[in-house]
Amino acid sequence: MIYLDLFLVFFKIGLFGFGGGYGMVSLIRMDVVEKYQWMSAGEFADLLAVSQMTPGPISINTATYVGFTQASVLGSIIATFALCLPSIIMMAIVLKLFFKHKDSPYVTNVMKYITLVVAGLIIGAALSMYDQETFSSIISFVIFLGTLAATYFWKINPILLIVISGFIGWLWGLWMPTV
Repeated sequence: MIYLDLFLVFFKIGLFGFGGGYGMVSLIRMDVVEKYQWMSAGEFADLLAVSQMTPGPISINTATYVGFTQASVLGSIIATFALCLPSIIMMAIVLKLFFKHKDSPYVTNVMKYITLVVAGLIIGAALSMYDQETFSSIISFVIFLGTLAATYFWKINPILLIVISGFIGWLWGLWMPTV
């Protein structure tokens, strides 16, 4: 039964998760943390941090890890395949139709509104991560704001920001281990 649940959850996410991995994070969290309770909000936040640092798309890394924690290697294969399958099917169909009708005003309008939906999904994912377990101290909020500013205003490399944020969090943990 877990294999079917993993397939259906990640197939649905792959089908409706527009905007790439970050657009899928809120959908994954909704099913994995809230509906099925396969992990806690804190474990999910840790999973996202690791998924961002490992090579590959965050949604695929997340699906693979969730599948593995629930049903070992076969679970990770099923979750990953299920997440990718809708994209493979849709791309085959869409590419054929898009190139045939790419200059149509209807297609242009659809693409414009899909962009807005993707932005909303990414903002929703960020807001869903904001809770007591994830942002338990002021340093978490300071790191968040600093990273946001460094990315948006100064265009600092995200990899460098991940390393710096991890180092700051580690130092904070040494200095204030119980906070």
